Amino acid sequence: MKTLFNRFVKDEDGATAIEYGLIAALIAVAIIGVVRGMGENLSTTFNTVNDALN
Repeated sequence: MKTLFNRFVKDEDGATAIEYGLIAALIAVAIIGVVRGMGENLSTTFNTVNDALN
């Protein structure tokens, strides 16, 4: 039983999976932020072009 507990404590596979999950979440948040910023700029640009054409 002691050997099983020691193996469990030393096992880092779960920690690695959590780290990859956190990295993926941070990348997703960064992408969402960039897309929202670009979306607002594109909307303004299209509105300006639309006004100029009218």
